[in-house]
Amino acid sequence: MARIFITGSTQGLGRGAAEALVGAGHAVVLHARTLERAANLGGLGARAAGVVVGDLSSREETVDIARQVNALGRMDAVIHNAGIYSDAQRFATPEGHARVLAVNVLAPYLLTALVERPARLVYLSSGLHRSGDASLRDIDWTQRRWNGSQAYADSKLYVTALALGLARRWPDVRCNAVDPGWVPTRMGGPSAPDDLELGHTTQAQLAAGGPDAEATGGYWFHGRRREPAAAAADPAFQDAVIAELARITGVELP
Repeated sequence: MARIFITGSTQGLGRGAAEALVGAGHAVVLHARTLERAANLGGLGARAAGVVVGDLSSREETVDIARQVNALGRMDAVIHNAGIYSDAQRFATPEGHARVLAVNVLAPYLLTALVERPARLVYLSSGLHRSGDASLRDIDWTQRRWNGSQAYADSKLYVTALALGLARRWPDVRCNAVDPGWVPTRMGGPSAPDDLELGHTTQAQLAAGGPDAEATGGYWFHGRRREPAAAAADPAFQDAVIAELARITGVELP
C-alpha cells in the first residue's frame, strides 16, 4: 500500500485517480480548494487517509498545504494534478502572479520544495506544452497582452521541464510528466474526444509504483512514453525554468 497525495482531487482527473487508488487499497490524501469542497467529497472523503485544504493560487495557502501534508507523515508519491485553463483566470493572485502560472506551475514547484520528498513525483502536463513559449520572457504576463490559451501552453511547458529537470537533479526520486489527453472534465468540456478513464490511469499507476515503478524522466501519454517538446527535454532549459521559479517564489529546491 502506498501513501499518495493528489492535488485538485475533488473532481475531474484528480478525483478519478483518487477513486482508482483508494479502490486498489492505497492510502490517499485528498486536496480541496475550500472547506465547502472538502465537505462535499462524500464517500471518497470518508475512505481517504486525509484531506488538506487550501487555494493553490495563493502562495500563503500553498505553503500551508505543504505544512498540512507533512503533518500527516511522509508520502510515497505526490500527483500534482490541479490545473486551470480559462480566460477568467487571467486576474492576478494576491501575490500579483497570473493565476494560470500560480496554480499550474508555482504551486507544484512550492509543494515540491516544501513537502517531504517522496519516492515518486507525477506532474500533469498537456499536449499543448508543445506550443509553449520557451523564451521565459514575462512568464507572469505583466507586459504582454493576455492570451489564455498561450498562458496555459506556457505553463504546461514549464511544469514538464520542471518534472524532467527534477529527474536529473534527484536520481533517487522517480519524476515523470503525464499528458492525460483532452478528456471530458469540467476543464476539457463535454465534447472532449479522449477517454476519461485513460486520462487518469497513467498518473495513478506511476504514483502507485506499478509496472513502470522505476521509470523516471519520462513524458507519458496513455501508458506509453512519448517525446516531449525539444525545449522541455533540454537540460539547459530545465535548469533555467527551475532558476526562474526559485526567483519568483523566493524558495530554493532542497
